Amino acid sequence: MVGGDVVITGIGAVTPLGLDRESTWHGLLAGKSGVGAITAFDAADLPTRIAAEVRGFDPAAHFTPKRARRMARFSQFAVVAAREAVADARLTVDPDHADRVGVVVNAAVAGFDTVEAATRGLLAPVPSAPSAQFVPSSLTNMPACEIAIDLGAHGPVNASALACASGAYALLDARRLILSGEADVVVCGGTDAAITPAMFAGLVSMGAMSERNADPAGASRPFAADRDGFVFGEGAVVLVLESAEHARRRRATPYATLAGGALTSDAFHVSAPAPGGVHAAAAIRQAVARSGLRPDDVDYICAHGTSTKANDRTETVAIRAALGDAADRVAVSAPKSMLGHLIGAAGALGAMVCAMAIREQVVPPTINLHEPDPECDLDYVPHQAREMPVRAALTNAFGFGGQNCVAVFTEPPSRGEPR
Repeated sequence: MVGGDVVITGIGAVTPLGLDRESTWHGLLAGKSGVGAITAFDAADLPTRIAAEVRGFDPAAHFTPKRARRMARFSQFAVVAAREAVADARLTVDPDHADRVGVVVNAAVAGFDTVEAATRGLLAPVPSAPSAQFVPSSLTNMPACEIAIDLGAHGPVNASALACASGAYALLDARRLILSGEADVVVCGGTDAAITPAMFAGLVSMGAMSERNADPAGASRPFAADRDGFVFGEGAVVLVLESAEHARRRRATPYATLAGGALTSDAFHVSAPAPGGVHAAAAIRQAVARSGLRPDDVDYICAHGTSTKANDRTETVAIRAALGDAADRVAVSAPKSMLGHLIGAAGALGAMVCAMAIREQVVPPTINLHEPDPECDLDYVPHQAREMPVRAALTNAFGFGGQNCVAVFTEPPSRGEPR
């Protein structure tokens, strides 16, 4: 192991609140909702007709027609977010050192939209064959590979799927590649784009989504007593991670240090959290300890906060179990109240929020929290962003199958030159 610190030097985003990092961040601080009526397909016959869509995204503004056709929407989002992150980091991939640059970008459902579209074509009254790009464009690893092609990165490139914990785990995977000496820089994050008829029909069957169609902006309400399910979203968040020494050598300005993390399994149920949140608590506890911190060092938690009955109560219990008395003073907020659930990108969005909170010393609110659930009794930063000291922050990302991923962020070793 080479060791040392791993820092975040660039961030890019394509989300329901905006097509870049700053519009997303400022939308979060303003308590703005990105939820609206579904436009991706006709949802008139479904009990859930709202989603957090990325609006105004034009592939032609970013790609040649040929390249746009070969890429599924989740890959397009990822490449655009990666370009912003790399530009933000002021990183140039030198061909002589391209083998030291890796890419780890994860997705939960990958090219679900392309598979569904191809199936519709095959089953149509006049069948149409899928395009030659259908199979590769649908694969989970394709966003990472498209980013590597875009950058000319020849280091380790991989992708894995951990349901809604995918984006957070990408950062831990990237950190390991850097600490082991396999890469100096890793472009990492999460992406998903699966607002489709079949996806929504399946989630409706599960009873998982909010049906507040008349009030889209108020539909996602984590930790509220009257929450009725999550809001499905889409988007991508990509970050540039590098060794602190590499960042110093090129005079980069870090947002934060990725200090550590943990991954545990409930081994309980494919879609429900384990009662008592014991293994989620273990992930939080392990992540904090591996980062060299104590529970009372944690200033802020970017919650998984899905707005489902089971998750929000379980996450609250897990935070209390992991942090003990320190849980009463930590600020906890849920970006999903504004962005909906970005699925494979959700954990990477949490990393972005933690890094930005450390840089700007302000945390976004949890909106729609008018009447908290009595069993959700933490400080959820209701309604308005809060300026506060943020020296250490963590993000929770919990996924179907019992995947519990936690990443911890601290102030960078040197803030370098002002951004």
